[in-house]
Amino acid sequence: MTVGLVIVSHSSKIAEGVIELAAQMAPNVRIAAAGGTSDSPSRIGTSLEKVQSALDEAEQGDGVVVLTDLGSAVMTAEMTLEFLSPDTRSRIRLPQAALVEGAVAAAVQAESGGTVDEVASAAERAVVSIDPESLEPFVSHGSAAPGPSAPLEAAAEPAVTGAWTLPNKMGLHARPAAVIARALTDLDAEVTINGVDGKSVMLLMSLALGEGKELRAEATGPEAQKAIEYIGGEVKAGFGEL
Repeated sequence: MTVGLVIVSHSSKIAEGVIELAAQMAPNVRIAAAGGTSDSPSRIGTSLEKVQSALDEAEQGDGVVVLTDLGSAVMTAEMTLEFLSPDTRSRIRLPQAALVEGAVAAAVQAESGGTVDEVASAAERAVVSIDPESLEPFVSHGSAAPGPSAPLEAAAEPAVTGAWTLPNKMGLHARPAAVIARALTDLDAEVTINGVDGKSVMLLMSLALGEGKELRAEATGPEAQKAIEYIGGEVKAGFGEL
């Protein structure tokens, strides 16, 4: 079982679209939509009944993280929680997170076996700030968001490093970023890729590394060598896209 996700949006199409995107990164995570009103799928609004139904669909025993778009969606989600038993409510988290970025990051964390608190935290940390002139998809351009994490501090042991040129046409786009972040999460190593946390799918996507760009990795810890070998193998294989 994994932590489930619920996407609450005023638009049924937005909820379904976010799920479609997140599911590409985390195919084994149960994600349920609660978009639009209950009386008409095409009408903009939120529905307590839809949120309740989505919670029932997403819950598998490990908890549920609920992500919302606008303020009244948060209110609807909070009202729904009031009708649940204390035991059920204790397994649900409602983080303050951007809907799209948060859903992608949370889904990847859930796919990796994260707890409900870890999945909620991943959603909250998802928004990154990049050059506003960049039009790379799936990355927030909010000026108030935190920037990329600082490089790892110098470790007592020497770091294992590697550098490769991206051979595939789309480079380090959303899918391979999610694959790498998920795999590195399972390794006992601290890894940076081009200066950002290698275990953060959103930070990896913010690099906007296309074909012909250099990907540089640095790792420390017991499984540092394994992490570098894994990254190198994925890059050389073009992330399965060659």
